[in-house]
Amino acid sequence: MSMWDFILMLVVAAIIGAVGEAIGGYSPGGCLMSIIVGFIGAFVGSYIRVWLGLPTFWVVNAGGTKFAVVWSILGAAVCVAILRLVLHRRSAI
Repeated sequence: MSMWDFILMLVVAAIIGAVGEAIGGYSPGGCLMSIIVGFIGAFVGSYIRVWLGLPTFWVVNAGGTKFAVVWSILGAAVCVAILRLVLHRRSAI
């Protein structure tokens, strides 16, 4: 994997994480957290797809790593929703 492939993979993961954060309605941090959420979302989304036996819709090949974009975004949204439930503190009025 070259440096450009790695940078492309980080950009794809950041975009997937940002879209997942927008759908989930919570942002745990900046760009680095979007990348982390994107990578975790790719794993969770792939697991959900295999578990339910559903097809892959749209695949992006970034640096030899294949991202199923639709399922990665769904997985990222699920991860963000779980993070929101765990980390979100309600303010006392």
